[in-house]
Amino acid sequence: MVPINKLLLENKAWASGKLTDDPEYFERLSHLQTPEFLWIGCSDSRVPANEITGTQPGEIFVHRNVANLVIHTDVNLLSVLDYAVNHLNVKHVIVCGHYGCGGVKAAMTNHDYKYVLNMWLRNIKDVYRLHRAELDSIEDEETRVNRLTELNVREQLMNLAKTSIIQRAWRKEQRPHLHGWVYGLKNGIINPVFQMGPDTHIDPIYEYDDL
Repeated sequence: MVPINKLLLENKAWASGKLTDDPEYFERLSHLQTPEFLWIGCSDSRVPANEITGTQPGEIFVHRNVANLVIHTDVNLLSVLDYAVNHLNVKHVIVCGHYGCGGVKAAMTNHDYKYVLNMWLRNIKDVYRLHRAELDSIEDEETRVNRLTELNVREQLMNLAKTSIIQRAWRKEQRPHLHGWVYGLKNGIINPVFQMGPDTHIDPIYEYDDL
């Protein structure tokens, strides 16, 4: 177990090292917030957006939650989406899951995780139900989990496309492009599995006609 004070000491060592390498680093960083990308990722600490994409702080605006879900009642996520699209004017929104996701694995069981987690994981169970025929035909458990992870990312992109935030930006500014990625913990490689552009049409029941 790492003592909490060790984190503060490591922070001071890190900051000192940054200043040694680049005395203007923090001054420059304090004025930099012009990202082209919004990253909606899993809370898993093994999937740091900046590190795995080789980008610098300020280049990606980040939101994370368990199993990278886009839920239409999640005011936290929607406020991030609104700010990124309408104020930062991002050109791309990325939903990035990862193979071996504990949230996806948990949703595939019938275990009672109590109250809030049950409610959250039910959204992934809904994805399973939509794709049950395909998933049930996969005999190998790890392969089935991986496929559900990919399908979950795809459904979260669909949930983004259902929002008036995305549809209004698509219609008026032809942005952002939506990307569904899955990161491999075993090899560090991102697998692009799905994408949607401003010319995308979804089920008409979800499309707004008076934006």
